[in-house]
Amino acid sequence: MSTTTQVKPEAVTLTNDEILRYSRHLIMPEVGMEGQQKLKAARVLCIGAGGLGSPLALYLAAAGVGTLGIVDFDVVDYTNLQRQIIHTTADVGRKKLDSAAEKLKAINPFLNLRTFETRLSSDNALDLFRAFDIIADGTDNFPTRYLVNDACVLTGKPNVYGSIFRFEGQASVFATEQGPCYRCLYPEPPPPGLVPSCAEGGVLGILPGLVGVIQATEVIKLILGKGEPLIGRLLLIDALGMKFRELKLRKNPDCPACGKHPTVTKLIDYNEFCGIRGEEKPVETKLPEMQVEELKRRLDAGDDLFVLDVREPHEYQICNLNGYLIPLGDLPKRVHELDSGREIVAHCRSGVRSGKAVDFLRQAGFKKVHNLAGGILAWADKIDPKMPKY
Repeated sequence: MSTTTQVKPEAVTLTNDEILRYSRHLIMPEVGMEGQQKLKAARVLCIGAGGLGSPLALYLAAAGVGTLGIVDFDVVDYTNLQRQIIHTTADVGRKKLDSAAEKLKAINPFLNLRTFETRLSSDNALDLFRAFDIIADGTDNFPTRYLVNDACVLTGKPNVYGSIFRFEGQASVFATEQGPCYRCLYPEPPPPGLVPSCAEGGVLGILPGLVGVIQATEVIKLILGKGEPLIGRLLLIDALGMKFRELKLRKNPDCPACGKHPTVTKLIDYNEFCGIRGEEKPVETKLPEMQVEELKRRLDAGDDLFVLDVREPHEYQICNLNGYLIPLGDLPKRVHELDSGREIVAHCRSGVRSGKAVDFLRQAGFKKVHNLAGGILAWADKIDPKMPKY
């Protein structure tokens, strides 16, 4: 499949410097001068400059994609550096767009780089996508994945998809004319909280490099019109076993987005669609909370508080508040270990899992139970700055 660009490839010329730069492409019959001209004429939009976006943007820039757009609104954090290889330690606290732009222009000064410092939303997605030929989705949450999919279907742009979690990844090409879209594979989002985010569940730092490079490969194949893109195929990656499996996907004629009688004719509120009220907030925001300052004061005063840690054992080894460890997944079968008459303060890393624990305990009849606002991260920020953060 080839893409349609506003600039016709035959109207694009390569300078002598570019011919030398791309010489290893030019001597390949599958690329040649014509293919490199297609790459220079192409316009690719990367959603995110994080784990997937880092290798994706780096390799597309190096390959000679003429116009590269990046959408991101975040800043570089220390926890990004284990996987987001476009950023360095010196970039911590810096806008990811500025950090990425510096590296990309250093790799290829011929690159026409367009940066969009904004959160992708239903208000701006269609306008952003119309200016590009291919959209590469490097996001890490379900609302944005459905937003990217629907905007790609409505604008007729291929969606080069990738996702990662722990040691596992997925890649495909959605929303082409002949192939399925993301909604054909996942008609409905999972229940909120069922699938942990990378911040909650972790991810092998190398995995986004592996999946991001696959995405970059698919983008280049689409531009060149060569090979067999991952249209109608979902590539499943198991890095722990180093195994690759493939699932055949079919276009669903009843798909609400790309089917014969689509009902998705405009972009919607995707947080509401996915049942999410805030990525870093507990599922139920009206749960009783306790601030870390109050917990510290009451512990120092010797109050009879039971601190319940609902993280995993390997997290407890990183840092802890000497609480009683019952991982969230084990709580239903170990709830008998808790005294319903005592005042309980539950915590996790950031307050998300402990919010679910508090909700469960309240439904189980526990009256005096609180969620520690901000979790152990807030404790490290406000009470014990020597405590390691992760």
